Amino acid sequence: MEWVERITRIRRWTRGGERDPNKSLLLLFALGKMRREGYAPLRFRDVEKPLSALLTAFGPPKPAHPGVPFHHLAGDGLWEVMTATGAPPPGPDPGALRAHDTVGRLTPRFAEALLGDRAMFARAVGTLLDLNFEPSLHDDLRSETGLPPGPAGTPYADPPPGRSPADMMLRQKTLVAYECRCAFCGYEGWIGDSVVGLEAARLRWRSFDGVDDLTNALCLCTLHHRLLDRGVLSLTSGGVILVSRHFVGATPTARTQVLALAGRVVQRPLAGLPAPSPRNTDWHTRQVFRTPAHRL
Repeated sequence: MEWVERITRIRRWTRGGERDPNKSLLLLFALGKMRREGYAPLRFRDVEKPLSALLTAFGPPKPAHPGVPFHHLAGDGLWEVMTATGAPPPGPDPGALRAHDTVGRLTPRFAEALLGDRAMFARAVGTLLDLNFEPSLHDDLRSETGLPPGPAGTPYADPPPGRSPADMMLRQKTLVAYECRCAFCGYEGWIGDSVVGLEAARLRWRSFDGVDDLTNALCLCTLHHRLLDRGVLSLTSGGVILVSRHFVGATPTARTQVLALAGRVVQRPLAGLPAPSPRNTDWHTRQVFRTPAHRL
């Protein structure tokens, strides 16, 4: 079986649309380390803190347990776990992993294949990102894991992703539905005949059965789209904007552009066009939004 296909078969707990990117985040972290420092085992005690930070920042809004992917990824044929004494791996408990000085690494054949084929390395990274995250988060994830940015020309970088016909059609429908204004702040901007700084933002992510229609989309400015995907912003099924209490912003701009949104009613699309459905807003508040919200 080809290595990228194996990545697509990583076992994830996705029942009911639940996000489970933990194994993929560990792989992205390991790929970044290998690119920067070469192929070598990773001691759990050394990776526990940075992996926890990744799981907290990009995983679903629930407690992060780095020992779980570190132990269980070995069952997918891409990772292996060993102890300093040669004893069997102690399981996912962080204390036991530290006590046994447990190490993990990409399997030798997998690492050899990736290091010998830059295109395959790039496809592996792109597949991990596409299977688990919206495109607006890809650059942040590359930066946090030490992987190269999207533009071609950097070692191991894959070509910049082109906007698919489905993405272009969704953006066009969303711009029309919201009269080329951000549904959160009202921003509109043009350069010549082109709209700038406005995007179609999905609520339920495409990789988790998110459909490309107006029941799953908002027209948002670039700032609020990014904050929606990072879990800073969301909205209730009734269209009230939520702002995470985890967001910190002390400047007047942060207060007016983000904190002041709490409790506002989102702009609705033109009459006769569908607004976001509760199925999709509820998924976002459960799987992406960083609870609790500021009091409305």
